[in-house]
Amino acid sequence: MVDKNRKEKQFREEIIPALKEKFGFSNDLQVPRLQKIVITRGINAEESKTSSVIDELVNDIAVISGQKPIIRKAKKSIATFKLREGMPNGIMVTLRRERMYAFFDRFVSLASPRVRDFQGFKIKSDGNGNFTVGIKDQRIFLETENRPSKGLQITIVTSGSDEEGRALLEQFGFPFSKN
Repeated sequence: MVDKNRKEKQFREEIIPALKEKFGFSNDLQVPRLQKIVITRGINAEESKTSSVIDELVNDIAVISGQKPIIRKAKKSIATFKLREGMPNGIMVTLRRERMYAFFDRFVSLASPRVRDFQGFKIKSDGNGNFTVGIKDQRIFLETENRPSKGLQITIVTSGSDEEGRALLEQFGFPFSKN
């Protein structure tokens, strides 16, 4: 059986001392940390018309994350996208603490190697230490391999700058692209 908090233990025992030395921090609390992981998936106009499709998408994200997601609704109508106020337009789940570390461990250790022709993730950063990964096929997660192919986005929120956050993720073994 895999230890549920393996990455959290690794963070406390190995990563904190390594990052303290690398960045010259004098206190453990200065070291950047994983704060939360947000998993999102958009719902198009066709999918939002039937509740059974939305329920299926919610179940997929719930199985992947281990937590039931919320359904986001449109705040205002946009005719170009055939979107009306109050229609569902996205699914979102925020993971923290034990579930966050458990998901991160499964994502890095099990799901990432299942990506076809995998060369590492080309990750986008927002300048505040938050990194977003776009997944084209959710079937990389073992729980959903018999489901239809759908995409999702995973945002990893860290407490440090971009440089510190990237160093943190590299210490965790996150597979960055070489380019």
